[in-house]
Amino acid sequence: MSDRSLYDRYMAAARAHREHAATCAVCTGDRRCPAGKRLFRLFSALQDAYLHRRRG
Repeated sequence: MSDRSLYDRYMAAARAHREHAATCAVCTGDRRCPAGKRLFRLFSALQDAYLHRRRG
């Protein structure tokens, strides 16, 4: 996987998480609904992978 495609996936996950959090009545800074948890986990995993690749 190229750095660019990983970056694109990371940014798409961040955008999806932000968009969900902006409209979800349950999601807050420290509490998430099941969909919010899934989106945050995906964002977090992609962020970790991207930053790891950048450092490596």
